[in-house]
Amino acid sequence: MWMIKTRLFLSGEIQVGSVELITTWRDHPEAVIWVDLVENQQASEAEFLEHEFGIHPLAIQDAQRDRHPPKIEAFRDYTFILLKGLSADSKDIDFDTIQLALFVGENFLITRHSGASKSINRLEEHLANHNDLTEYSDLSKLALLLCRLVVDRYLNILLALEPRLEELEELMLDHSDDTMLAELIGYKSDLKRLGRFATYHEQLFRSLRDKTFPGFSDSDRTHEVIDVWEHQERACSLSLLYYETASDLIDGYISIASHRLNQIMKILTIITAVFVPLSFLAGIYGMNFENMPELHSRSGYFILLGVMATIATAFLFAFRKMKWL
Repeated sequence: MWMIKTRLFLSGEIQVGSVELITTWRDHPEAVIWVDLVENQQASEAEFLEHEFGIHPLAIQDAQRDRHPPKIEAFRDYTFILLKGLSADSKDIDFDTIQLALFVGENFLITRHSGASKSINRLEEHLANHNDLTEYSDLSKLALLLCRLVVDRYLNILLALEPRLEELEELMLDHSDDTMLAELIGYKSDLKRLGRFATYHEQLFRSLRDKTFPGFSDSDRTHEVIDVWEHQERACSLSLLYYETASDLIDGYISIASHRLNQIMKILTIITAVFVPLSFLAGIYGMNFENMPELHSRSGYFILLGVMATIATAFLFAFRKMKWL
């Protein structure tokens, strides 16, 4: 089942109800109405939108698709806006999205979302706490306020990520491990996805800023449109900045890991270089041949130990001079 909630703006008051308010709206030309639909791709939803408000079937299909990219499209007497909103339980960069569609006409606003939306809830709270409702006789302002709430949720997630990236940068030199690398790779993937949505939205609101669309023709809306676009442009630039930061931190982690590996290989090389000649001498004098010259020498053992110690000391001195030690 799909749920419908309507809010009728009439004579400075809001009436909250369901489909029955549509009749009141039709009987009062000065009234405006906000219809909010929650999920369902059933044919009844499409029939309702097409019959009651004249919404084009192709626009309804786009609104009902799960993976359609954000877009803006002008029709004869309304504008269709499709956004990628954050799901209600998305609180950090590991986020999920919902489809949020807006149909903005001269005297109606229709919102349709594929899941629970905090932005819709906050808009409802704003209306409930707002004393002067006459300004919402132009529903484009209400639509832009909803767009601003959607954008701000993205911004809040990005701004909350910044301190964590700074913390990881500080920890990297002393405490870098595979867990940190996995976290950074996760951030990079999520930021790439967020940046893609932000780019779509930035292009959408730029079009809304630069062109005239049905339902947004009032010049007084220019400042609100610019405000939404500026916030979205900031979200777009921040997502790109943090994506590059995460990439730089991953490269830094790999460089540090390579440096540490080189240090370990240097130590192993020193140990190998010192012990190879010693092992060679030990191998020769460990052979059981009867006619070995030093086999019956009383001081042969000590001479060999002295030679081995001299070789080891010479190698260590050479490595220290090369600043390997």
